[in-house]
Amino acid sequence: MGNDISQIAYCGLNCAECPVFLATLSGYEYSKKKIAEEWSKIYNTDISPDDVHCLGCKSREGVHFSHCYECSIRLCAEERSIDTCVDCAVFPCIDLKEMFDLIPVAKQNLENLR
Repeated sequence: MGNDISQIAYCGLNCAECPVFLATLSGYEYSKKKIAEEWSKIYNTDISPDDVHCLGCKSREGVHFSHCYECSIRLCAEERSIDTCVDCAVFPCIDLKEMFDLIPVAKQNLENLR
């Protein structure tokens, strides 16, 4: 099954597989609470269930997960008006390379779009 480009974030993450996106769509408060607890531990920060809302990286309206508002990759892609980073002349940039080291599936998702 191929990736639906509308669900692939600029960086290659698949929003349709993101726990925050799925919890937002489901509206299950228990899921939001669980994600907030788990991600607070993983990322050594304080995430509340109220922070666990996102309608996808590319949504122009609605809510995004807190980090998405400051994500350099998302901001750059929006400024360049590209569908994904694979459409950029400087792909892969240093920010993407660092992310791919942490999340290799994002790179694979973008390569699949080529």
